[in-house]
Amino acid sequence: MTINCKGELIDLTIPKVMGILNLTPDSFYDGGVNTKDAVILKHVEKMLNDGATFIDIGAYSSRPSATHISEAEELQRLLPILKLLTQTFPDILISIDTFRSEVAKQSIAAGACMINDISAGKMDDTMLETVAKLKVPYVMMHMKGTPQNMQQQVTYDHLIKDILLYFSERIAAARALGLVDIIVDPGFGFSKTIAQNYELLKLLNAFKRLDKPVLVGISRKSMIYKLLEASPSEALNGTTVLNTMALQQGASILRVHDVKEAMECIQLTQQIKT
Repeated sequence: MTINCKGELIDLTIPKVMGILNLTPDSFYDGGVNTKDAVILKHVEKMLNDGATFIDIGAYSSRPSATHISEAEELQRLLPILKLLTQTFPDILISIDTFRSEVAKQSIAAGACMINDISAGKMDDTMLETVAKLKVPYVMMHMKGTPQNMQQQVTYDHLIKDILLYFSERIAAARALGLVDIIVDPGFGFSKTIAQNYELLKLLNAFKRLDKPVLVGISRKSMIYKLLEASPSEALNGTTVLNTMALQQGASILRVHDVKEAMECIQLTQQIKT
């Protein structure tokens, strides 16, 4: 199972790590940390040295009840850092965490190679068409509603079947427009209760029937620290445990704050498989 990034075929048979770079002031774990160029460069260099294949940049916070910002502000936060990173690390593979097609278009033009959309095209009717024309890999995530109201939309007839149906419909829509490299993200923490998140993880193997790589993003989320009566800063050990379970259930990409520990999860789980 491969995806094409800037002409390079990335083999996802062995899982890969996507390191998180948040440029937002209000992200749940590292909001407001990455404000200076030197800090950002040091952080990204560490993630690359620790083994990250992709760096996922987000300039719009998608945490529950996050403040909505304009497209112009998202671009203002994003483009200078994207330029800085591509100039400093010429071979870097950058994913852009956005639901806006214009942000996707300008980011790919500026050197990014993948789009990571929390709404699977549902928050911008031209997103799927835009990504298809850009001919880049596309991560489509499951979410109901928007970040501002998603936690009020946690009712399902059957959690796994409903999410599989959602992806079947979104994949069909993407394919009809010529989109080739599609990755699915079940959306841990988005429109789901803590109990539903663990049901999703327990049955993650079901998503193999979509025949698409699966991205899992559970790093330091509330499904971990609330259950442990801790905080995001104390949730690394829990993240490692759940990332290991996700790999055992077939995850192809781990989206994480802590690259070194995620790489160790992959190395150890691969050893068991050999």
